[in-house]
This record gives sequence, C-alpha cells and structure tokens, in this order.
Amino acid sequence: MNFELDEEHQAFADSVGRFARERLAEGALARAHASQYPWETAHLLAEQGLLGIAFPEEDGGQGGTLMHAVLAIQQIALVCPKSADIVQAGNFGPIRTFVEYASPEQKTRFLPDLLGGRKLISLGMTEPDAGSAATDLKTSAVLDGDHYVVNGSKVFSTHSPEAELFLVYVRFGPGVGGIGSLLVERGTPGFEIGQPSGFMNGEQWSQLYFENCRVPKANLLLGPGGFKRQIAGFNVERLGNASRSLALGRHAFNVARDYALNRRQFGRELCEFQGLQWKFVDMAMKLEQAQLLLYRAALEGEKGLPSAQSTAMAKLACNLAGWEVANDAMQVMGGMGFSQESLVEYCVRRTRGWMIAGGSIEMLKNRIAEGIFERTFSQRAAKP
Repeated sequence: MNFELDEEHQAFADSVGRFARERLAEGALARAHASQYPWETAHLLAEQGLLGIAFPEEDGGQGGTLMHAVLAIQQIALVCPKSADIVQAGNFGPIRTFVEYASPEQKTRFLPDLLGGRKLISLGMTEPDAGSAATDLKTSAVLDGDHYVVNGSKVFSTHSPEAELFLVYVRFGPGVGGIGSLLVERGTPGFEIGQPSGFMNGEQWSQLYFENCRVPKANLLLGPGGFKRQIAGFNVERLGNASRSLALGRHAFNVARDYALNRRQFGRELCEFQGLQWKFVDMAMKLEQAQLLLYRAALEGEKGLPSAQSTAMAKLACNLAGWEVANDAMQVMGGMGFSQESLVEYCVRRTRGWMIAGGSIEMLKNRIAEGIFERTFSQRAAKP
C-alpha cells in the first residue's frame, strides 16, 4: 500500500505551492486580519483555475477531483491561511451543492460570477432554534402562483454580509420529507440581511430575515424531499473544512518549528529542550495521522462520493489535530505566538471554529458510532 501522492497529484500540489509562494506570501498577515473579503485575491485564484477544481468542465469547472481540491486548499494555506478560505468557498459548501443540483438555466445565471471570484454564495441552514438538529427548521416556503412566499430567519451564515446569492433550506411541508431549498438573491423583496456580527475567528455573519419574501419558482433548487439528497452531499463539504483545519495546524507547526530552531533562551536554542522536542513529536504524529484519514476520504471521492463514515472520521481527526497543534504551537512561541504579529494566533482562532461548523465534533462522534454498530442512535427526547 502506497501512502505517498502519485506523480500527477504531487505535480499539481507542487505547482499550487509555487504559485502560493510567488503570489500570496506577501500580504498574508494583512489578509488574515482584514475584515473585508479579499476580492482581489479571489480574482487571482480564479484566474489560476483554483475555483471549481472538481466541477465538470461543461459547468465552467476544471474537471479535476476532490483530491485536487484538497491539495489546493492545503498548499495555499501553508503560505496564506486566509486565501485558503477563498479556495474552500469556490470548491466546497453551498457552491458544490449548487453545482450538483442546479438546473442548466440556474448555472448559466450564477456560475460564471461565482467561479470567476466576482460573487459569493452563502448557506442559509442554521436557525435560532435549529442548529445540529437541522430538521427542526421552521423557515417556510408556500407556493403562490409563480413564486414561493418565504417566512423565517437564519443565523451563522458564512459570507452572508458579502454574498449575492443564498442557498436557503426551507420547509415546504411537514417532516423531513417536507424540506428542500431555494436560491434567494440579495435584494429580493421581503429579504433583509441584518447588521454584521463577529465570530471569535474574525469572520462576520449576518442574520437573514424572510418576511413574505417572494422567490421566483425559477429559483427552486430542490423541492420537497430534497433534504436527504442535499445532506448526502454535505459529507463532501466536510472535506473542505477538514482540509483547512489540518492545513492551518500544519502552518502553525511550521512557524513554531522555525521559531524553536532560532529562538535562544538560557543560552540554548529552544529545540534543544527535551520538553519541547516531545511536544513537537506529538504535534507531528497528530498531523500525519489526520492526513492519512483525510487522503483516504478524498481518494474515495475519485470513484464517486466518499462515505459518510470516512468523511466524519476525516473531519473529526483533522479538527482535533488542527486545533491541538495550532494551540501547542502558540504555547511554544509564548508571547509572539499569542501576538497578532504572527499568524499562529489566527490559526488557533480559525481551527477552533471548525470544531463547531459543518458538524460539531460531538455530532461526528455520534455518526461514527452509528457506523461502528451499524444502527441509528436517535438523540431526540422520547415522546411522552
């Protein structure tokens, strides 16, 4: 069994790495701490073919694979962590669901700008009373002539302050079978985007309000019964989250390693202290173990969609490794690691958020346990 990348994948990774070092290294720290979305960098990444990597060429994509997308995120993040978010947004999450299920007319309308780095799509899924229990959502959509009338609200939507298009989960009827999705454009009557709020990692989100919002029937993505189809594709989205988590952990590890090689205390380089040597050994082990699980899930995607079990294991391992390694790297560097003069503290804040987003580590453990025992364990309270 070969645990190394094959020649084609390695060549692709090397090419993306060279591009990142040449075009993205300068300004990486400033990008990480800027509140605005880096549109100029998005355009650059689009020109380089790093948006839509695994999408079909007929849809404007590059015709690559999930492994190519994973490698691109990792190589970009090793140089500029913030730019890896752009690659993620252009390959995973709502844009991937859109490409999977959108009509040809919808793709013609929206994909050129999304893949050109000119516009963003945001996911409207979580509600004030429906987080991990996503099927408890209440945002409703009622057909009225040529429009759906939408009422409800969404929270924690990534890129919502900047997005022009929103993939919104709605309830057409009762039960899981009544859930589907609509494409809602910024400026649609009855759709209001609230004031931005901040996450710990520096990202902003806005609450989305729908009050008798009239969405054209032409913007229907998936009707009643579409939830299970969409959530199956959500497994793939977890690879983007996992890739960034792991890559930012490795970025912090590399920075801390260089620091330990050059920083002197008590007349010795830090790397000569056995306590720090063992800490780096533990960090390296965590990164390598998670990397193998991530690659296994991505390679499953070469033959179709990766299994829910593989993606859950990959995300859990990468979330934990990314966070723990970044946190230990910050500890190694002391005040410098805690300072915004280094990207390490940024990596700590970013990796912490991904342990919640895209499926919390607790929900992932529940999913993995179901795979182990080959049965479902309901988390819902028993009905009286």
